[in-house]
Amino acid sequence: MTEYRRIRGKVVVITGGARGIGLATALRLRSFGAKIAIGDVDETAVKQSGTDHDFEYYGRLDVTDQQSFSTFLDDVEREVGPVDVLINNAGIMPTGRVVDESDALTRRIIDINVYGVILGSKLALARMLPRRSGHVVNIASLAGESHIPGLATYNATKHAVLGFTDTLREEYRGTGVSFSSVLPTLTKTELGSGVAAPRIMPAAEPEQIAAAIAKLVVEPKAKVRVTALAGAIAQVVGLLPQSVGDAIGRSLGSQQTFLGDVDSASRKAYEDRVRGGTE
Repeated sequence: MTEYRRIRGKVVVITGGARGIGLATALRLRSFGAKIAIGDVDETAVKQSGTDHDFEYYGRLDVTDQQSFSTFLDDVEREVGPVDVLINNAGIMPTGRVVDESDALTRRIIDINVYGVILGSKLALARMLPRRSGHVVNIASLAGESHIPGLATYNATKHAVLGFTDTLREEYRGTGVSFSSVLPTLTKTELGSGVAAPRIMPAAEPEQIAAAIAKLVVEPKAKVRVTALAGAIAQVVGLLPQSVGDAIGRSLGSQQTFLGDVDSASRKAYEDRVRGGTE
């Protein structure tokens, strides 16, 4: 545990930090002495999580709004200190066939999952580059290295996050600012509610993702896949001929995991919240 001492005192900002992977990560990093600031568009939830866990800073944050994001970071730096780590975690995952997806919902997914990551990274860079120090961690998904029916737009956004983060890593090499992507498998959070994990790839606990992020903060690297088994399977399948890889995916249940096999009743509360009146 000695290496985790490097986390102590770091100012860490986490978007989408009121619940799920974001909150689990906040608690993990707090346990090693980080100063935590969580932002979330759900003002009630972020206030509850912030006060329950006595984080250094918490508040409403709309990652799709430049003024909201910039003001949030300014407030954190004024009240807590210069941001050492930004974790762009906010994201949504509505399920269903793309032909049934309204244009408003498509725009919402892209705005949160892609534009929010790009905006946050730019704002963090502007603060970190003059100090020649900082770390931007973007939460992608194993969906960013695959193609899953029922998640077409979500898949596209996570492919975008991976490409964007890899490009920044090269563009700012040698500046003192690091960039990392985290690729979780299906995780037991509200985002994955009502969805059964594919065969042989059990869903991860949010604490597993949080543990991987903590390791990245200690020792930055380009990518980390969680779980290791799911990541290995995704990488192997990606190297196979398309017809073989697709057949393996179907055999694991990918064809219906996010379509016919979804428990709509269990997922309704999440879908209603993230769609935000776009249907």
